[in-house]
Amino acid sequence: MFGSEKDLREFGALIGRLAMNRQRLSKKETFEAYRQIILNEQPELQQGAFLLAHIIRGPSSEEMLGALEAMNTYDLLQIHSRRPGQVCDIDGTGSASLKTVEYGASAALIAAACGLQVAKKGARSVTGTAAATETFERLGIDIEQAIALAEISLAECGFCFLPAEAYMKSSWRRLSGKMRFTSLFNLLGPLTRPCAESSCIVLGTYSPHVSNQLVDLLQINGFSSAICSYGMAEGIDIEMGVDGISPCGDSLVVELTPDGKVSSYELRPEDFGARPCRFEEIAASPDPDSNARRIFDILSGKKAESPEGRFFCINAAAMLKVSGIAPDFKVGYLMASQALASGAAFNKFVQFKSFQGLK
Repeated sequence: MFGSEKDLREFGALIGRLAMNRQRLSKKETFEAYRQIILNEQPELQQGAFLLAHIIRGPSSEEMLGALEAMNTYDLLQIHSRRPGQVCDIDGTGSASLKTVEYGASAALIAAACGLQVAKKGARSVTGTAAATETFERLGIDIEQAIALAEISLAECGFCFLPAEAYMKSSWRRLSGKMRFTSLFNLLGPLTRPCAESSCIVLGTYSPHVSNQLVDLLQINGFSSAICSYGMAEGIDIEMGVDGISPCGDSLVVELTPDGKVSSYELRPEDFGARPCRFEEIAASPDPDSNARRIFDILSGKKAESPEGRFFCINAAAMLKVSGIAPDFKVGYLMASQALASGAAFNKFVQFKSFQGLK
């Protein structure tokens, strides 16, 4: 049910403030606007206009915090880890200019094979060809039963998948099926903690500016350590980026450490002990099915030393480093490469599929 005429007009006035006057909203105003969107209290036309106006004008950190609090309050299902130790996540904002093969699913499985407890969240793609949900779906994971099965999978094999379509049913599931543009939900979804014990994360972003904003919000939302990265490719304009750590050139990194310190630095593939590759070698597949086949081949050990394999291991290494399992990126990359080449990562996938796979 939509609100009264007064409610509709007040919401419309917020759209005008964003779109025409480019005004900032208070945290309270943003919380209330996103509450109404999450609970579907405004017509879809008004919801879409607000979301587009907000992302075009550029949300402030205060506005992002207000929206995140609305999501946590009204639209977040959580599971719990029954194991001791840290729980890590890897995700990306999407909307990067350079579309790559989906890397988060593989990096997460590789890191889990190294002994890290991983509660991987993800979503369907809005602007690309395949994201984590489509990838796991094609690999035989039961997306519809994800929340019911994820807690068991995490307890039994140290890995689970949590699709945003399952743990944010009121907002993301409804909106992502209808929108094909980036909104604040794309930025805030990766900040959520559908596993309550998640304490560290590797997060790819579509711009360096966003990395700085998101690190602060990750800390406020309960993450003790984080690596946010914007990757680039050699020979391609720096404005054209990858939402992850790149095997093709420099990556701009903002890191939060458990002592609360935030630092910024650059990484190259060589800092991991990896050979650089060309962007064309990790570019996105044309459709979700070919993306999933490509990932399956690499996880099964057929192409562990391929550019895609190095891409996956670089990002898995960041997970091992941010969680403290590896002391640095080079050790993390060596651990990840061995887990992929030895078949340990594929065995982790088989084990995970036995709990969250289609019956």
